[in-house]
Amino acid sequence: MIPLQDTHMHFVYRDKATYGWTKGIPTLAEGNFTLGDYNTLTEGLGISGTMFMETAVDDSDYQKETRFVHSLMDDSDGNLCGLIASIRPENDEGFETWLNETIEMGVTGYRRVLHVVPDEMSQSDIFRNNVRKIGISGKTFDICFLSGQLPVACELAKACENTKLILNHCGVPDIAGNGLDPWRQDIKALAQIPNVICKLSGLMAYCAPGTSSLETIEPFVDHVLNCFGPNRMVWGSDWPVVNLAKGLPEWITVTRKILDKLSTDEANAIANGTAQTVYKVVL
Repeated sequence: MIPLQDTHMHFVYRDKATYGWTKGIPTLAEGNFTLGDYNTLTEGLGISGTMFMETAVDDSDYQKETRFVHSLMDDSDGNLCGLIASIRPENDEGFETWLNETIEMGVTGYRRVLHVVPDEMSQSDIFRNNVRKIGISGKTFDICFLSGQLPVACELAKACENTKLILNHCGVPDIAGNGLDPWRQDIKALAQIPNVICKLSGLMAYCAPGTSSLETIEPFVDHVLNCFGPNRMVWGSDWPVVNLAKGLPEWITVTRKILDKLSTDEANAIANGTAQTVYKVVL
C-alpha cells in the first residue's frame, strides 16, 4: 500500500476557536473534529503523515488556532508532521511579526482563504509583496480560489514567482454542474506557471449530493494530471469537509483507484513524494 501524505486536514475544537463558516452546514455545524477523531478514522488506511491546514477560523482566533495546533504537535503519537498556518498578507501591520513568530514555531507554510474576500485583495501591492516575503523565508503559500477566480490566481502566481503556490482542491471545479469550461482552460494556464502546484483534494464535496464517485470526478482528475503531471501534484483529505460527500474512507478508496492507473513513480509522487519536496516534510 502506497503511503499517503495528507497535506490538507482540518481540526474543529470549539472550545479553542470559533468557526463561523460552519453554521448552516449540517455535517459540520456542531461537535468537534479532533486529532484523535482523525487518527481513529484513518487507522489502517495507509496515512503515513498528516499536515494541519488552517481551518478559516474567525479573524480574531487565527493566531490562537495556530498556537494551539502547534502544541498538539508535541504529541509524538499524533502523526502530525506539518502545520500550515493562517496569515494576513493584506496587512503590513503585524505581518512580519506573525511571520517571524510562526517561522520560530517551525510551521510548514501559510494560507489565506481568498474565495471569501474581494479579488482586489490579492491584486494589491501590499498583498503580493508579503506573499513574496513568504517565498523569501522558504515557506509555501496555499491558495484557495473558486473556479471563476482562477484568472486572478494566475495573476498572483506570475507576480509572486519566487513563492511556491499550492492551488487547493484543483481550483474548486463545479463538478455538480459539469463545469469543465472555462475551468479547463484556466487550469492549463495555471499549469504553465512553474511555481504553481496542484492539490488533489476536495473534489468529492463538489459532486451533487449522493453522486460522489471516481466516475463523477474522473474528467476533472484526468485534466489536472495531464496539465500538471504527478511531480507537481500533492494529495489532501480535506477532512472533515469531505463529510459533505460520503466521508474520508470513500475518498481514500477513490484516491487509490486513481493511483492504481499510474506508474509506481507517478503514484508515489502524488501520494507523498511531491509533498515532501514542496513542503519540506519527512514521513
